[in-house]
Amino acid sequence: MKDATANASSNAPARGPGNWLVARRDAETGIEGLRAHFSGHAYDPHDHDDMLIGYTEQGVQRFQCHRALHTSVPGRAILIEPGALHDGHAPETEGFTYAMLYLPQAWVAHAAQRLDLPGLGSVEAAFGQTLVDDRALVESIRQAFLAIYGEEGRLARDQSLDRLLMLLGGQLRETLASAESLAAPPAIARVRDALHAHMDGNLGLDDLAQIAGIDRFRLTRLFQRAFGTSPHAYLVRLRLRAARRLLAAGRTPAQVAAEVGFADQSHLGRWFRRAYRMTPAAYRHMCTNVPD
Repeated sequence: MKDATANASSNAPARGPGNWLVARRDAETGIEGLRAHFSGHAYDPHDHDDMLIGYTEQGVQRFQCHRALHTSVPGRAILIEPGALHDGHAPETEGFTYAMLYLPQAWVAHAAQRLDLPGLGSVEAAFGQTLVDDRALVESIRQAFLAIYGEEGRLARDQSLDRLLMLLGGQLRETLASAESLAAPPAIARVRDALHAHMDGNLGLDDLAQIAGIDRFRLTRLFQRAFGTSPHAYLVRLRLRAARRLLAAGRTPAQVAAEVGFADQSHLGRWFRRAYRMTPAAYRHMCTNVPD
């Protein structure tokens, strides 16, 4: 594809013997396709603004998501909602290979409306299972992934994605509110809101305790219970998600580090590589074709 749908790509080194990662991004839809192989540790806990849909090609892939441990093997579909905290590692020495599509929420909402799948386009969309044993679904993900990753053209892309979304619509569970909003008591919700509002600031634990109206120890314990992570780790997640958006829009890593609250470009780079296994500059180049 050499027109408006031309894909940007990134071959990012993944640390460790035999590890590799290749990612491509479709300019028209904003969908990213990533294929990678890891042995040992793969990713630190992180989340995405996007809906993650993928499958394991080879080996055993193990990860925490929704506060549960999941083990994926070839033939299983992986379904992760936007904002769901997850990590990744290989429990066996030969490692694992997997392929993943990153579907932007805005694109999913538009496509779901066109296909009359209102539940899928909701910001509260949640899947009934993180791992699904369904050959038709896995094959549909594979075809959509190949259309994006293999640059097979707009028609192949559009048809395969429509087919995939129709199948994903059948994987949703009913939900009236997000798990986070149900779990967080008012004091902890105030802390969460403060972290969002002052993401680029330098709040301390005493500041957050004052906002919550409780002591530091109780704040940390209740926050962990509500969100499955510490206040600092939650703040890092916010900054990384914002960094991805800004890098995709063409901001330089130095500009992004300053805007989202990291101390400097190297500080951003360390956290970005731990979460996404590529550098901020490589991700920016993949999204924009503009070198750093």
